[in-house]
Amino acid sequence: MALKITEDCIACGVCEPECPVNAISPGEKEGDIYVIDPNVCVECEGYYDSPKCAEVCPVDACVPA
Repeated sequence: MALKITEDCIACGVCEPECPVNAISPGEKEGDIYVIDPNVCVECEGYYDSPKCAEVCPVDACVPA
């Protein structure tokens, strides 16, 4: 299972550097919400006790897919 980023995303970017497998990237256009590649996301298993993107997101936009 992977996480996804909802439309609540404010494109602040704090989640991107927290991802240990580089599954998070900015949207195609400047100001777009960030996206999580579900084929890469491992929900931080093997790295952290819980998904770091969800922990650091100020608007709780990182949720289970």
